[in-house]
Amino acid sequence: MEKSRTEYSTMNTMVAMISRIAAILMGFVTRVVFTHTLSESYVGINGLFTDILNVLSLTELGVETAISYALYRPIAQGDIKRQQILMRMFQTFYRITAGCVAVLGLSIVPFFDILMKNRPDVDHLMLIYFLYLANSVVSYLLVYKRTLIEVHQLNYIVLLYQTAFLILQDICQILILLTTHNFILFLIMYIVCTLLSNICISLKADRMYPYLKEKTKEKLPEEERKDIFRNIKAMLMHKLGNVVVNNTDNLLISSFVGVVSVGIYSNYYLLIGSVRQVLDQIFQGITASVGNLGATEDEKRVKSIFETAFFIGNWLYGVAAICLYELLNPFVELTFGKQYLFQMPVVLILCINFYINGTRKAVLTFRDSLGLFWFDRYKALVEAVLNLVISVILVWKAGTFGVFAGTFLSTMLTSVWVEPYVLYRQRLHAKVSSFFVRYVIYAAVTGLTWYGTDRICAFAGGSVIVVFLKRLFICAVVPHLVILLCFCRTKEFGIVKRKALAIWKKRWNDGRRKRTYIVQPSGCSSACRVA
Repeated sequence: MEKSRTEYSTMNTMVAMISRIAAILMGFVTRVVFTHTLSESYVGINGLFTDILNVLSLTELGVETAISYALYRPIAQGDIKRQQILMRMFQTFYRITAGCVAVLGLSIVPFFDILMKNRPDVDHLMLIYFLYLANSVVSYLLVYKRTLIEVHQLNYIVLLYQTAFLILQDICQILILLTTHNFILFLIMYIVCTLLSNICISLKADRMYPYLKEKTKEKLPEEERKDIFRNIKAMLMHKLGNVVVNNTDNLLISSFVGVVSVGIYSNYYLLIGSVRQVLDQIFQGITASVGNLGATEDEKRVKSIFETAFFIGNWLYGVAAICLYELLNPFVELTFGKQYLFQMPVVLILCINFYINGTRKAVLTFRDSLGLFWFDRYKALVEAVLNLVISVILVWKAGTFGVFAGTFLSTMLTSVWVEPYVLYRQRLHAKVSSFFVRYVIYAAVTGLTWYGTDRICAFAGGSVIVVFLKRLFICAVVPHLVILLCFCRTKEFGIVKRKALAIWKKRWNDGRRKRTYIVQPSGCSSACRVA
């Protein structure tokens, strides 16, 4: 039986969150072992090389987003021929991408002394970088088939494979670190598991969609090809902006402050990023359903669903930001040690950036799924320039804090208002002022809740672990209670409540029917049935 968009979204979100939590827990254990078995220099190198290769991912040009959008309508219409043509284009793009990443990755080797202030004394530094580069190149091979599964609203299948190999990778890496302390073997295992994961997902896609194996020489109509390349061009600009804003922090800290500071930030980035990944799965889980929604429903319906998603995003990311601010330093001290602590102003700006970017998730999900990335393409470039200029100016005056303050200012001056403006004007055809009024209300409630929670947490005394546990309890109760009291009578909360009750009721009834009828023993009459 065909599932509804809500059921697909719920399945994808539930599996995604469980899978991501499992992967994050294993990844965190790996990180702790990594920190305690290798020196701070290795921790810093890990963060720096990861950011360098994220910058090189610009060569992907946002092809996945553009092709995904192009696939929504053919899938909704059952047009297999069009899907075959698009997937062949996707395959070609990704093979070119893998080659470009390899060439560009090798070309920056002569500039290492510029990228690393106080270059660490680490054995086989070039080999380590080449292994990072190899993993990045391998990640583009066979991965294009994964997108077809995701666009069919079956993202949970991909996540199950990815999570299984991530956990296998973490277990093997932990054993390698504990028994050999060998960073080279650690990275080789990374590459092997990435390749195996892509191969398994590719084989699964072949079984689910046999027409992928059929060769076709047909091409898209010229107009459609122009639209796709136009969208790819727009996504390149967005990709550039995202990479500069989100993946140059380690490069700036490394160049102006030092590699050791990169290692400290890497631990915070791991923890904040882990929380972000779990919450992002909610929006990742609904992406394909939003694409289907845009292809089949009217503007009023799309607007209602968007406003509900925006409400959910503000609630979840707001509470998460408060929790991170109160719990990050005690947790880092417990797991990594006092030498890896940031001052509270740095933690505050990190958490504010987390909240601001979280509130954008609903807008970005709808923008990408509805194919609106062309209309705000220049915003990404302006944001990138502002981020670099402001961050470089502030890092001289405020060090690490200045880098993150630059990210905050550039985001507030561009993305926070441009992205919703484009969505409302180009697709929802409604006044964006209602969105900003709603945003200000949500942000004000979050800010007051944050301040109140922080005042209560100030009374939590004792040892580090006692402080952490007390604050954890406070953060788990107070923010949710305040937000619930403030918004329990709103339309958006009502929609969330109705959807949740409907899903729960359906699952309850399905389970009840399964329990009501059991297989009858041989010779049993109908009276033997359990009513």
